[in-house]
Amino acid sequence: MMANEATALTSAPADPGSALRDRLVPPIAGSAVVGWLGPLLIAALGTFLRFNRLSVPPSIVFDETYYVGDAYGILRHGAEINHVSNADALLAHGRTNILGSGGEFVVHPPLGKVAMAAGEWLFGLTPFGWRFAVAVAGSLSILMTARIARRMTRSTLLGCVAGLLLALDGLEFVMSRTAVLDIFVMFWVLAAFGCLVIDRDRSRGRIAAAAADRTAGDAGPRLGIRWWRVLAGLCLGCACASKWNGIYYVAAFGCLAIAWDLGARRAAGFTSYIRGTLARDVSWLPISFGLVPFAAYLASYSGWFASSAGYDRNWAAQHGDHTPVLSALDSLYQYSRAMWHFSVTLAAGHPYKSQPWTWLLLSRPVSFYYATPKGCGSASCSQEVLAIGTPLIWWAGIPALLVCLAWWLTRRDWRAGAVLLGVAAGWLPWFWFAWHDNRTEFYFYAVAFDPFLVIAITLCLGLIIGPARASQARRTTGAVLAGAYLLAVLADFYYMYPVLAAKVLPYSSWLARMWYHGWI
Repeated sequence: MMANEATALTSAPADPGSALRDRLVPPIAGSAVVGWLGPLLIAALGTFLRFNRLSVPPSIVFDETYYVGDAYGILRHGAEINHVSNADALLAHGRTNILGSGGEFVVHPPLGKVAMAAGEWLFGLTPFGWRFAVAVAGSLSILMTARIARRMTRSTLLGCVAGLLLALDGLEFVMSRTAVLDIFVMFWVLAAFGCLVIDRDRSRGRIAAAAADRTAGDAGPRLGIRWWRVLAGLCLGCACASKWNGIYYVAAFGCLAIAWDLGARRAAGFTSYIRGTLARDVSWLPISFGLVPFAAYLASYSGWFASSAGYDRNWAAQHGDHTPVLSALDSLYQYSRAMWHFSVTLAAGHPYKSQPWTWLLLSRPVSFYYATPKGCGSASCSQEVLAIGTPLIWWAGIPALLVCLAWWLTRRDWRAGAVLLGVAAGWLPWFWFAWHDNRTEFYFYAVAFDPFLVIAITLCLGLIIGPARASQARRTTGAVLAGAYLLAVLADFYYMYPVLAAKVLPYSSWLARMWYHGWI
């Protein structure tokens, strides 16, 4: 044992503080230029796929029937306005006189529709215009996923793998080309997670520095306000302002932040790490995960506040409350109560309704559009937009999540725990509504946790490839297996592409892609 101690002493680094920092915040291998260039190239591929033929189908698709007009009402009047009964037919003929009179009762907050309104302002009330914002959000999410996975794994290669998987996922692809709200929830949740991962690195670096100079006592340093965490709260508020299911990520990421703070102070050797976390980190959470998201949510209603036409805008005044500011907030509260009641009691039948425990199996995707045009060289043709994930991604996600669960339970690896939490926050709450309220739910809600699913697969591919210290034969074999999987995913996406992007096919070719009766 003495010999081993002597060897350790002679090989110890000259700067223990640097060694601690490298342990708490391992350096990312490779150059920063390549670290940006690789993800940008992957994102460019995904962006091309999403913007190519974005105007197809050239008419309203699925729930676009609600949001396109809502966005136009916000653009013209600051709030959602009732649509005329034949609005979809008018839009199909290039007409824009789709708004009726009076504020429309809607059940989702306005921010996603504000983004769609920006596209309609830039490119007109056209399919490209109303789908522009979702395509931008979906494309930027590919870049963010690649960069986040790179930071989590310390590998540019694995970061690019994660970005490529998201670029080739059918569900993210379809949701990035359809003017509905769920892609915005995914985008803002992913952005919030990215901010937290950056904050984790930066705060751990500061904690390591404080541990090295021994001036922070036994509880660790006071880090003060952490602006990346504030930005995460802002993004979470934007997620909630797009659709209410973003609220689950506020709670989940708040818990994640506390867990990371505890782990950082403990790893740095501070004996009173619990007291340090509670007194010096948690005390800021009501601001970054409470006040900031709430302020962002209220700000999304600025058009409604400024408008006199918004639904229930004058509820408080009509009931005798004319107090400035408070009257408007009371009106929004009453409106929100009605929205909540509608949302939790929605139990209408729908042919594409599915239970959340079936989502990973892809047993009931949603057909956004189906037509039987001519011109495919066959007597019978089909044209469809099917909201379905790429099977080899979603089915691989099942064992990947199980591996991450075992990895976290046995090794407490923070990356595995983080992606599990990201999937759970976007998925498990729907179980409650399905069991308790029999609420109508759809598979495409799962896009909110799609990036976490592909990062989980990426982590498992990293395990297959092996660590840098592994033998060359081991890493070569792992790389071949991982590469074969990526090629299979590419082939799978290519095969499914026609029914994701509304390509006109012979009916027999369309039917060959319907692997299960539930896909029809």
